[in-house]
Amino acid sequence: MDIYQIIITHNRSWTIREIIAFAVVFLMAVFLAAVLLRLHKIVIIQAVCGLLLLTFLSIVFGSTVFTRTPGIRQYQPEVFWSWKEILGIGTCGRLGSTTGDGLLQENLLNILLLFPAGILLPGVTGRKLKWWMGLLVGIAVSSAIEISQLLLCRGLFEFDDIIHNSLGCMLGSLLGNRMLRLVHGK
Repeated sequence: MDIYQIIITHNRSWTIREIIAFAVVFLMAVFLAAVLLRLHKIVIIQAVCGLLLLTFLSIVFGSTVFTRTPGIRQYQPEVFWSWKEILGIGTCGRLGSTTGDGLLQENLLNILLLFPAGILLPGVTGRKLKWWMGLLVGIAVSSAIEISQLLLCRGLFEFDDIIHNSLGCMLGSLLGNRMLRLVHGK
């Protein structure tokens, strides 16, 4: 199944209420960015990256939490259970029983999930970030997703997802640091 099929299979379209809520939050962010630009507290690249990050995270939360059909509360507390399954050394099984190849693909996609957010972070802050800052942001965002999934019964809470998403955010921030250096010519 390709990414497009995953998206249309597992996620319903946004409702009018959700679109209006996003539009209101986005317009408030645009207003705040305009005020900060006018006061010379931020530069244009920070405003653009901030608005892109808000849009991206809205889509991520929409697809991983809010547009999913509610089910039963599910969690997998064992750390690295998916890699044990992939390598054939674990027998904990998965709620939903994805095959080893499917788990590998899912783990790689989870690494990619917050990679774009990580790329935008140095642009939002306007400075180079240390690797651990990207990791911490990834842990915070991914934990918010996983806890929301657990509390709202909208997916499987697992520490592996937090680890993979955080790794992707950290790697993205390292690439974002290089891109920021190119933009600033340093």
